[in-house]
Amino acid sequence: MNINTNPNATLDEVKSLISYSIFHLNSEEDSNYNIMHRAIIKKYFDAKNVTINYKDQTVDLKIPVGKRKYTGITFECQDLERFLKSCLKKDEKSLDFYQEILSHYNIYHAA
Repeated sequence: MNINTNPNATLDEVKSLISYSIFHLNSEEDSNYNIMHRAIIKKYFDAKNVTINYKDQTVDLKIPVGKRKYTGITFECQDLERFLKSCLKKDEKSLDFYQEILSHYNIYHAA
């Protein structure tokens, strides 16, 4: 896909979208933002079965511990916005994934 060739600009746009999505969680689109939040966490941890409880501020997920073996963990996340932003990577595969997220939300940045 690679619409934006500037990795820093792509990451900045995704960070802005994360901030916007956290601020607007009570809107009608909150399930759409929940999908995005879960996808970012799945990508970062190579996890599955990610669930975010916004009220209790917890994240449940299964992370790989071996070939086709996963273990479930739950952790408290008092600052979800900061946590999600910390899950962003700069590798090419991740940047392509972030471009897909941005295009899904119709956010384009001129390179």
